[in-house]
Amino acid sequence: MITGVFGLSPEATRAVLQSATRAPSVHNSQPWRFRLHDDSIEILVDPTRRLPVADPDDRELRIACGAALFNLRLALLSAGIEPTVVIRPSPDSGCIATIHNGGSATMLADAMTLFRAINQRRTNRKPFLEQPVEVRERHLLVNAAEAEASRLRIVSDPREQADLHRLLVLAHRAQTSDPRWVEEFDSWLMRSRDDHDGITLAASGPDPELQDTWVLRDFGKGHAKVRVPGKDFESEPLIAILASYVDGPSAQVQAGQALQRVLLTATALGLSASFLSQVVEVADTRARLQHLIGGPYPQAAVRIGYGSPVPATARRPVEDCLVDEPVPGTDPRR
Repeated sequence: MITGVFGLSPEATRAVLQSATRAPSVHNSQPWRFRLHDDSIEILVDPTRRLPVADPDDRELRIACGAALFNLRLALLSAGIEPTVVIRPSPDSGCIATIHNGGSATMLADAMTLFRAINQRRTNRKPFLEQPVEVRERHLLVNAAEAEASRLRIVSDPREQADLHRLLVLAHRAQTSDPRWVEEFDSWLMRSRDDHDGITLAASGPDPELQDTWVLRDFGKGHAKVRVPGKDFESEPLIAILASYVDGPSAQVQAGQALQRVLLTATALGLSASFLSQVVEVADTRARLQHLIGGPYPQAAVRIGYGSPVPATARRPVEDCLVDEPVPGTDPRR
């Protein structure tokens, strides 16, 4: 049962939490939970939704929780509450961050635009149009990351793109040659419409083919619909690396907030995005990617462009994400 927080009604509190659950996560695993108090909301990890092979250090788990935190901030602002956030990953309780009531607030137009984009944002695994993202939009995406103390590095130099592609292929081969990774990956795919997590066939995108340069993962396990002739993946998507200036649990939560601000900004601009996660999930290629982009710690690799509409992926009911007692589990400081 949902109780009100910060003086909000139970219904308004539920709406705030529902916005938080619209954040992206690897394989739509939704690894967050919430604990409500009269004067605070805690975001906690859900250890049952870890990906121990793809994400052994829980780095992407913390990024997903950071993205949920950013949505929660926007939702509270829309309810007239200024969120005061303390990011302090705890190995004992599983708590990632605590949000307090910072007083009344008036939502500015830019924040309202991002808030409205929460329910419109999708991970779009389908081909994009052969239409370049203009300089103005690129600057707005870069500024979005900077607003959350992170860096968005757009990889536009042809030589850097070639190097990044080689790293992506190396990471993809390393993962797909590991039976444990394949088993874990497959366990989140081909979910039915009645499931509240994972990736359905409708959201998988077409099967990758030889001519597809940047899209390598087969989220449809060979069962996706045959693509329309001529509808190959775009040859030159905008490829961007979201990076943090320091690394570690708190920095990864902050990077999740930056990632979500970038994704919501892209959505508001009419852009679509999907992830090239393997290059940051394999330790060796992530280290080489850090060298390629010149120093900051890469946390996410994103493909951005103009795409066709795609359906929303399922989300767990808010009630399933609530917890009363401390959550035992993984050490968020690892």
